[in-house]
Amino acid sequence: MARAPRIKHYHAPGRVNLIGEHTDYNAGFVMPIAIAVGCDIRVGSIRKKEIRLTSRQFPGDLSYPIDSIAGMSKTGTWADYVLGVAQQILALGLELKPMHLAIDSSVPTGGGLSSSAALEVSGALALLGDNEVTKLELAQLCQRAEREFVGMPCGIMDQYASVFGEAHKAIMLDCRSNTHKLAPIPDGAEVVVVNSMVKHELGSSAYRDRVAECHQALSHFPGKTALRDVTLGELERAASKMEEIPLARARHVILEDLRVENFFAAAEDNDLPLMGKLMVESHRSLQHDYEVSCVELDSLVDTALTIDGVYGARMTGGGFGGCTVNLVDPKDVDRFENEIIARYQAQWNLTPAVYRFTPSAGARRVE
Repeated sequence: MARAPRIKHYHAPGRVNLIGEHTDYNAGFVMPIAIAVGCDIRVGSIRKKEIRLTSRQFPGDLSYPIDSIAGMSKTGTWADYVLGVAQQILALGLELKPMHLAIDSSVPTGGGLSSSAALEVSGALALLGDNEVTKLELAQLCQRAEREFVGMPCGIMDQYASVFGEAHKAIMLDCRSNTHKLAPIPDGAEVVVVNSMVKHELGSSAYRDRVAECHQALSHFPGKTALRDVTLGELERAASKMEEIPLARARHVILEDLRVENFFAAAEDNDLPLMGKLMVESHRSLQHDYEVSCVELDSLVDTALTIDGVYGARMTGGGFGGCTVNLVDPKDVDRFENEIIARYQAQWNLTPAVYRFTPSAGARRVE
């Protein structure tokens, strides 16, 4: 009796960024961790020359003839994250085989935990099959899919963290060289993420606006290729010639890069108070200079900072809703969860979701 073929199973994690927000597309520094929730894809063979997609989260079957994928434009559906990856694989001169991708994601959508990158990376592993690419090529392929097909001018942080994540470690990624260093999360802290359960609609358009405003700020510094190259002194000398908004955006990026470097050093030194202080400074900069926070996120941060055992709190992700990330003493996590839920419910009549994350391994085939 013939043995049934083994179903191939691929997993790619979401991510939480501890510090370094909106610096990745300015060639700067970020410090994410990969997290236990992610996107799982099981691959089945089919005869018809198409890519068939089903999702536990979205009803219905979607099918796309392989011969049509290279010339496709985005559909405006969740499938675009997979189709964009498929298009990039074809652009590399690699073959797509007919297959059915059964998708199941545990990453909350719209929470800033990178559900899209988890789908892209797991989708790329599934579609590549036995074709081999390096880890960096995998991350870059998925970033190109989001930029060129989906149309979001993102940096590489989300895809890189999903590919390169390591258990028990945070990644300090240099978004220019696409290299990273690893830092431990001190034993005296737990990473607790709080989902505000709101996502304001202007998020994606405002993201594009911020990218444009950073380019506008950079135009005041001939010879510089990214805001990462501008020093605080150079910004101060140019300030009188700059409009208020590009000046504020540049100030955030320049200081945020410094905060990431200091946060990395503090993690190596086991200096939790300094790590927490830098997180709060990051949030205030995102709130006032970069203007990507919202009242719900601000209230979560402000509330967290009044609870015993919290070292620091900040919004994480693109902004305008989504999540905050908090460093909390492990013995105080239960109390933190109860208080943050009760006080947020009382203020907004919403129940926030609370997640406890430890840094997890990156994308892989599941045996």
